[in-house]
Amino acid sequence: MNAPLISVDKVNKHFGPHHVLHDVTTHFDAGKVTVILGASGSGKSTLLRMLNRLETHDSGRIVVDGIEVNDDHKALDKLRAEVGMVFQQFNLFPHLTVLDNVTLAPRRVRKMDRAAAEARALELIERVGLSAHSHKHPFQLSGGQQQRVAIARSLAMQPKVLLFDEPTSALDPEMVKEVLDVMKGLAKSGMTMLVVTHEMGFAREVADRVLFLDKGCIAADAPPAQFFGAQANERIRAFLGQIVH
Repeated sequence: MNAPLISVDKVNKHFGPHHVLHDVTTHFDAGKVTVILGASGSGKSTLLRMLNRLETHDSGRIVVDGIEVNDDHKALDKLRAEVGMVFQQFNLFPHLTVLDNVTLAPRRVRKMDRAAAEARALELIERVGLSAHSHKHPFQLSGGQQQRVAIARSLAMQPKVLLFDEPTSALDPEMVKEVLDVMKGLAKSGMTMLVVTHEMGFAREVADRVLFLDKGCIAADAPPAQFFGAQANERIRAFLGQIVH
C-alpha cells in the first residue's frame, strides 16, 4: 500500500468559542477525486484551507506529500508549491493579461525562464479552452472564463494536488458547465483533487469518494453510489433533500 498523499490526524479548529472541526481524521490518496459536502458552517472550507496553511489548526497533525503543515517558512513555501488552490472568487491580477497571470508564479517561485513559462502557460490556456484570450485582461472575460484562467494558473505550478473551494458558486448558471467540464478533464487525467461544492451531478459523476461533514465531524465517507443511494443518515437525507440538482 502506498502512503496517502495527504493525511489528517485528530485535527481540531476553533474560531473563538466555536469548535469548527472536532478530531477530524482522514486521508487522501494520489490520483483520486474527493468531493466534500455539508451544510454551510460544517467546516468544509476550513478543512480545505488548512491543507495549505491558509487556516491554522489548533491541534492534531496534517502531512501533505511528506511535508508537515506548520509555521516553518521553508516547509510552507515547499507546501504551497505542491498544493494548488482555486477559490470562489477568481483572484486574478487585474492589471496582467491572462498569459501573465498564468506565468507569474512559475517565474517567481519555480524560477522558470520567460520562454519556458510562456510555452507551458499557452498549453494550459489551450487546455482550459481559452487560446483566443491569452492577450486579454480579466475584465474582458466572463466569470466562467476567469475561473478557467484561475485553474490554468494553479496548474502552471505543476502541483501534486488541486483544492477547489466552491469554484462555481460565484458563477451565473450558464457558466457553471464550462468550469465543471475543465474539472472533469483534470479528473480524467489523474489529477488529485479535493472539491468543496454543491454540484451534486459532479459529485455523482466524477468523485471517487464523498466526504460529508456535519458540525465539524465526518458523518460519512463513501463512494458516490453508496452515498447517494439508500442513505440511512437522517442529516444527510435532509441535506440532499434541500439541494435540487
